[in-house]
Amino acid sequence: MLKLDFHPAGRHFLQIPGPSPVPDRILRAMSYPTIDHRGPEFGALGLKVLDGIKKIFKTQQPVVIYPASGTGAWEAALVNTLSPGDTVLMFETGHFATLWKKMAESLGLKPEFLGLPGVEGWRRGVQSQMIEERLRADTERKIKAVCVVHNETSTGVTSDIAAVRRAIDAADHPALFLVDTISGLASADYRHDEWGVDVTVSGSQKGLMLPPGISFNAVSKKALAASKEAKLPRSFWGWDEIIEMNKGGYWPYTPNTNLLYGLNEALEMITDEGLDNVFARHNRLAEACRRAVRAWGLEIQCEDPAVYSPVLTGVMTPQGIDADAVRKVIYERFDMSLGTGLGKMKGRMFRIGHLGDCNDLTLMATLAGCEMGLQLAGVPLAGSGLPAAMAFLASEAKAATLKAAA
Repeated sequence: MLKLDFHPAGRHFLQIPGPSPVPDRILRAMSYPTIDHRGPEFGALGLKVLDGIKKIFKTQQPVVIYPASGTGAWEAALVNTLSPGDTVLMFETGHFATLWKKMAESLGLKPEFLGLPGVEGWRRGVQSQMIEERLRADTERKIKAVCVVHNETSTGVTSDIAAVRRAIDAADHPALFLVDTISGLASADYRHDEWGVDVTVSGSQKGLMLPPGISFNAVSKKALAASKEAKLPRSFWGWDEIIEMNKGGYWPYTPNTNLLYGLNEALEMITDEGLDNVFARHNRLAEACRRAVRAWGLEIQCEDPAVYSPVLTGVMTPQGIDADAVRKVIYERFDMSLGTGLGKMKGRMFRIGHLGDCNDLTLMATLAGCEMGLQLAGVPLAGSGLPAAMAFLASEAKAATLKAAA
């Protein structure tokens, strides 16, 4: 039976790759009194967050904000740009790419699922040359959109989105380019305009450090033009009315006011730290985590170092070791949640999240909990991962101190 009164001492360590821990500063902002969503005070808030979120996507184009999860923004991206029966080229990199493909099928689209065979495709990023070859073969231009996942949360792989854009251009194909960066936004470098993305999908509960409940579509001019011809049914998700009302800072329906307070606070926190500094922090923590995993003698889920994720690290357990049993030990003994293996990787790996409101000491505590839990679960380790992670973080701190003093 579920124990609703389970309150161990200290804070729970939420180290899944999203939802990520919500900082106290954001929680306090969300507790502000709810205001009239048609009044002038709300309009000022709306304009501020609509402008601020563009900087995170690195775009000058509209960013549509929905009171929904990332799944809603997936649907919005498809129904605003496509028509029933359209062929969509999607690339299999993991569980969430697979779910997006299933959604496309349920909406009456015809997704083609490219990918490497078997589990191999879940250990590497998008293969842009395969996309280019398929688009070149599409001489009748039946493919209307290319859909890929930027940071695949189920595997710890961050694909090269600029390379996919180059592949589409090299094939001289008119397909729209749709990207899911739900877990990548505000944690991994992302450039909607520069990389020529037509629709970028994201959500609030990862790098933006908010609870679930806000999702986004960043929309190019080409995507807006496509929406005028798209025939899939849409009402709540429709861009036109939302973008028109956003000009005054308002929405055509009741927005999630208190989450927008939180978004405003999150944008200020990210701006204060500096977006490039946020990316550098995530890269530093990710490298320290990977060094610990290697010192344990365990395998990293992502096989290609060029596309290691700064958001999470997937850890493969040895043959015969149930990764979920390891997670259970860690949760029950140390009050720490780690991400489960999903889809093809169920029971074969666990995921360490190091995103959002996370720093060096947060990571070190997380790695200590993992190491102790692995030992308690009977997983043979080559050695301790803590010294490897600490040595790297200490060297980075020293380098930063010397740079600041120069």
